[in-house]
Amino acid sequence: MDVLIVRENEEDTYAGIEHRQTAEVTQCLKLISTPGSERVIRYAFELARAQGRRRVHCFTKDNIMKLTDGLFHDRFDRIARDYPDIEAKHLIVDIGTALLADRPEQFDVIVCPNLYGDIISDVAAQISGSVGLGGSANIGDGFAMFEAVHGSAPDIAGMDVANPSGLLLAAVQMLHYLGDHASARRIHAAWRATLADGLHTADIFRPGHSQDLLGTRDFTTAIIERLRPAALAEVDDARLAWADLPTDWPRSSRKPNKQLIGVDVFIDYDRFGRDPQRLGRRIEALTESSELWLTLITNRGVRVYPQGLPETRCTDHWRCRFRSFHDQPVAHRVIIDLLARFEADGLDVIKTENLYSFDGKPGFSQGQGE
Repeated sequence: MDVLIVRENEEDTYAGIEHRQTAEVTQCLKLISTPGSERVIRYAFELARAQGRRRVHCFTKDNIMKLTDGLFHDRFDRIARDYPDIEAKHLIVDIGTALLADRPEQFDVIVCPNLYGDIISDVAAQISGSVGLGGSANIGDGFAMFEAVHGSAPDIAGMDVANPSGLLLAAVQMLHYLGDHASARRIHAAWRATLADGLHTADIFRPGHSQDLLGTRDFTTAIIERLRPAALAEVDDARLAWADLPTDWPRSSRKPNKQLIGVDVFIDYDRFGRDPQRLGRRIEALTESSELWLTLITNRGVRVYPQGLPETRCTDHWRCRFRSFHDQPVAHRVIIDLLARFEADGLDVIKTENLYSFDGKPGFSQGQGE
């Protein structure tokens, strides 16, 4: 098993933009940008080339999140054309993770957005033997930070049972990054020799396979005892090479034609048995003369008006979608007027999201039956 996971590390749901909007519903915004996606994807290909790797897989969930994950997938396909010497393939993240857990040998490099990368890096470390084995690198412009894949484990602090391999291998990566290849090779080889001799910490110890069960201190001492130059040939330097972080790449100078064609109005509504048909008729009545018309109401993304299903269980969080007639551009004052009508009718508006088209194509996900 020799898998390299390249994970975007600034965007996605990790931006931490969350809101509690009603008594029952909270939200988290998922942000995916073109520059962020292009940068990490190109770096994955450059790193694959630098390390002599043959394949790059992209994991997303763009069958559901067609705009955010769809953007990441689209940029992967575009950038892959610049690397004809490397095989490129996309997988939906759920089956991709399943295949990684079952047949990791078919993967070489995996690139993905932030959240998926966080999950599959732990999966990859665990199936290699233990999450305690994984080292990681955070690469930026002129700066880098190296750490173990795992988080802290306060429940075993001071008990002399933790596996220090993740931190050690992160340090090996750091030494290669700094150009001290001799020290990195020496430490890496000593660590490999320790494992080969069957000296294992509790997380990877197996009776009948391991020779001795060691604590953190004794495992570290065993590595130090094996710091010998003769073991250097055991490590493949090519697979430890770093690529330069891309600082520039071709970008389109043309801005798309962006037009405002509607709005999603989110409301907190918890009256009259949460009847969506009653709510829909009320909103249609108050927006009769507006330049925007109500196309649907959803509850947690499920359409409930018009033609919703009676068995749908509704919360107090509703999305009311308004679009202009024939998707003609409208002014912001039209939306302000719409919100004023909601206010006058006593409906609690908790959020709005403008609907735009870009070069005539909707820049928002379609509702059911829309």
